[in-house]
Amino acid sequence: MANKNNKNGFVYSTNPDFKPEEDEETVESIANEKQPLKIWLERMKGGKEGTIIKGFVGNDDDMQTLAKFLKTKCGVGGSAKDGEILIQGNHRDKVVELLHGAGYKLAKKAGG
Repeated sequence: MANKNNKNGFVYSTNPDFKPEEDEETVESIANEKQPLKIWLERMKGGKEGTIIKGFVGNDDDMQTLAKFLKTKCGVGGSAKDGEILIQGNHRDKVVELLHGAGYKLAKKAGG
């Protein structure tokens, strides 16, 4: 059951000194050549493989832009959330080359 005091994300207060909480500070993306990206190959549900890029430091918009670039260049689907980028299929070698070409010099394979 929904909270009756919370209407569409708004909280109402009768306290005249009430100040809403500040939004989280936006995380600044660090330079591409300083991003410590690790590229993993993982087996997903149903036995399918996925290429996972971990270690991205920055805001969600920059991560989404990088994910879209990689998905387009690999010609596959994927997602970006919780600081990880998922590319469907085994594209580790291609992703490493694309990242190096885009200035991510610290990007390297990880795992087995």
